[in-house]
Amino acid sequence: MNNIAEGYERRTSKDFGHFLDIAKGSSGEVRGMLYLAEDRGFLSPECAAKLREQARLLSAKIGAFRRHL
Repeated sequence: MNNIAEGYERRTSKDFGHFLDIAKGSSGEVRGMLYLAEDRGFLSPECAAKLREQARLLSAKIGAFRRHL
């Protein structure tokens, strides 16, 4: 969310797009951390899978928005 907000405040659509790319990458990092949380027993496999799917869908939406720009 912070990457998107920062990009929105930039001067050009190109800059905004760059920060959307960063936000999309951060979504991948979150999915990786969810695997770790599951492996360490902080999340159940079902909960981790649900959250990873939500992060994947969000990443796809960010990607679609980026392509729209």
